[in-house]
Amino acid sequence: MRAAAVLAAVLSFSVSGAEAPRGQTPPSQTPQDPPQPQPLFRTGINFVRVDVIVTDGKGNPVVDLDEDDFEVYEDGTPQTVESFKLIQVGPTPGPEAEPARPIRTLYDQEREAARDDVRLFVIMFDDYHVRRGSAMAVKAPLIRFVQQQLSPLDMVAIMYPLTPTEQLQFTRDHESIVSAIEAFEGRKHIYDPRNSFEERYAYYPVVTVERIRNDVSLSALRGLVTWLGTLREGRKSVILVSEGYTNNVPSQLADPVAAIPGMGNPMSGRTGVESGDPRADSARFFNSADMMSELRRVFDAANRTNTAIYSLDPRGLAVFAFDINEGVGLQTDSATLTETLDTLHVLADETDGRAIVNSNDLDAGLKQIVRDSSAYYLLGYNSSAEPTDGKFHGIKVRVKRPGVQVRARKGYWAYTEEDVARATASPKEGPAPDVEAALATLAVPPRGRAARTWIGTARGEDGRTRVTFVWEPLASRPGDPSAVGVPVSADLIASGAGGQLYYRGTVAPSETAGASRVGQPAAVTFDAEPGELQIRASFAGATGGLVDSERRSVRVPDFTGTEVMLSTPQVLRTLTPRDMRELKANPDAPPTGAREFSRRERLLLRFEAYGPGGVPPTVAVRLLSRQAQPMTDLLVEPPARSGRLYEVEVPLSSFPPGEYLIEVSASGAEGESVRELVAIRITS
Repeated sequence: MRAAAVLAAVLSFSVSGAEAPRGQTPPSQTPQDPPQPQPLFRTGINFVRVDVIVTDGKGNPVVDLDEDDFEVYEDGTPQTVESFKLIQVGPTPGPEAEPARPIRTLYDQEREAARDDVRLFVIMFDDYHVRRGSAMAVKAPLIRFVQQQLSPLDMVAIMYPLTPTEQLQFTRDHESIVSAIEAFEGRKHIYDPRNSFEERYAYYPVVTVERIRNDVSLSALRGLVTWLGTLREGRKSVILVSEGYTNNVPSQLADPVAAIPGMGNPMSGRTGVESGDPRADSARFFNSADMMSELRRVFDAANRTNTAIYSLDPRGLAVFAFDINEGVGLQTDSATLTETLDTLHVLADETDGRAIVNSNDLDAGLKQIVRDSSAYYLLGYNSSAEPTDGKFHGIKVRVKRPGVQVRARKGYWAYTEEDVARATASPKEGPAPDVEAALATLAVPPRGRAARTWIGTARGEDGRTRVTFVWEPLASRPGDPSAVGVPVSADLIASGAGGQLYYRGTVAPSETAGASRVGQPAAVTFDAEPGELQIRASFAGATGGLVDSERRSVRVPDFTGTEVMLSTPQVLRTLTPRDMRELKANPDAPPTGAREFSRRERLLLRFEAYGPGGVPPTVAVRLLSRQAQPMTDLLVEPPARSGRLYEVEVPLSSFPPGEYLIEVSASGAEGESVRELVAIRITS
């Protein structure tokens, strides 16, 4: 039975202007590049918004209605419409429209997504629930959708279940989207691990693995629609390419070890035999109930963020759920097919999308997605009942004009009193500023960038400050629409606020610089006066063309004071004890700007510490939790007689995956102290 459609009340806010993401500088505004207004988000726990699609008898959109033509009812009670807007997007931009600008940065993405004449589409390839043959069949209609249905202003992103939302990048480059579609490969019932995450459960029973895959896919979908809600208030569309979900696994496929098909399964090869377990029907019922609960969490989040899910079954007209060689009985096959199709219907129906299922004409359904996003009315009201009961409240939208058809969400799930208390509670005291700044380096990955950079400072000669600039190429992911090429060199210009030129030249990786075998960072060091430093780097590819650029403003500290000070800690990475010995023997080895490492790696932390009068301060290094709670002390190797570098080895294999802080502290004889924090993320 399909659940009722929902639209949840949302907590939202008013944005007065665009703010550049942390670590990025917004481009200067010129008459040719005017600032784009941000969407106005209404405030209040009980503010409800709903997009309404109105069509005539021929299915054409009706776009000449005004606010007085609409009546909105919640649980049968009339509501006062407080916000009203017609969103209308044509197949091609009008002559007065802003041009379609390329999306190179987060600032570009946020600015362009806020435009009313831009449609947002995310294609989620649920490879865990698509067979390899079905994936091949769906590519052609999706490519036609991109090439024939999208306008130059439309923004598209590609996502997989294991794609973090912080790595999503919208693009208007149709060729890159087509390349990503062509690279799609289904993996349903294929359990060969392809990454460290999948290796952790590859030898679990198939039943457990399928549960994990369902949870990963639906959690990713829930995270996606939540993230889309941060981009703008208007309609967003998710095209979910999936054959549907079920927690029930036929006995013929319920192998005790997923990565070894058939081994230890007494039902393997028993074609057409139905399970004789009398508890099977009961287990199927409770498994289906659990699945419906998971689906509700997804469509509840989608309705909170005004996101429509269009479920696209790549099988087309599906007759069977399993291939004949899998030997599943007809009764089980029919029940599974019905259940998986129902999950696709639920996700679409409950979010005002459409289920493109049981049809070999996928093009028609994809065309409807564009039509739905091209003309709709966005209405908003404050619920007169102000419900805090956590229950479903029905919404009915009527249009006074006769002969039209109205599509809108049917209701929303209200917040509970506990939800309201959490949402309206005074904010808790946040972390210390240096903790927040360190953790921010983990929260802002270099999306869509061709190179990662790092800048560190230390005491230089003659009262100046030694500045180290490091860059390293970022390998693009296969099918990544944001891939922009791999750079081989960087042209660097470093100048002071008064125009003083401190460095100008080309920085390229050196084969003898002691670069880590994990990556190939390149570094250059120069002295600069304390104060503002402007860094401009242009990265060139193998053919000499520009593939990326970066401009940063850095505050260069003054190390000539009498207080205790620390240089910027450098992080170097390696894999083996032998590599570590070679790294420690080379004081000029370039550090890495990466902050995510696997447990197989070893880190070497380097820094300098300065005390008043040249007296070395007391130095300590600790590993802290993400909440800045002390965990363990790390052994510090003091500098050699002829050097100033302190070194700390950090073997990551002894720590579980997670996010940590490395605290470097120095204290003087008078009790004064200073610390530097380095945030790292350890993966499996």
